[in-house]
Amino acid sequence: MKKVTTIVLAGILSASVLAGCGSGNGSAAASSAAEAASSAVSSVSEAVSEAVSAVSEAASQAEAALPDGVYTAEFTTDSTMFHINEALDNKGTLTVENGQMTIHITLASKSIVNLYPGLAEDAQKAGAVLLEPTEDEVTYSDGMTETAYGFDVPVPALDEEFDVAIIGTKGNWYDHKVMVSNPVKAE
Repeated sequence: MKKVTTIVLAGILSASVLAGCGSGNGSAAASSAAEAASSAVSSVSEAVSEAVSAVSEAASQAEAALPDGVYTAEFTTDSTMFHINEALDNKGTLTVENGQMTIHITLASKSIVNLYPGLAEDAQKAGAVLLEPTEDEVTYSDGMTETAYGFDVPVPALDEEFDVAIIGTKGNWYDHKVMVSNPVKAE
């Protein structure tokens, strides 16, 4: 931060000196020097702003790391076909163990048979490890129960979109963007 202040002050001082050293075209030289100083200050201001933004982002990522434990968190997707069961209000169970996050989600039905943490193209490669479903019982507000598939999805970061590929009963892979946010410590 001291370097940035020094550079800004040096630019302003240079502009002032140039403005005072003009001969017959004093006002033109002063105007030109003022423009140069303004440009220098603007460039430094942008650099400072970018640096502050980078530090702020790094700090928020550090704060995003959760202590080990169990949380309830929102799981949102870019699809109306691939989403959390309506009875669960877009929420899943986020487990943090040794700094690694996994969210258990219960889907709306059994029509999505596997998930892959990544892109559909990679899911179809030999050796790809697919996420296997669990059978979860869901109870709706009217008391009706149903069994749907659930999955344990690795979460690379909170509040950032990441890729999840799905395959349905018809055997077609689809890419989706998902995000996990708003974790609340479970009681």
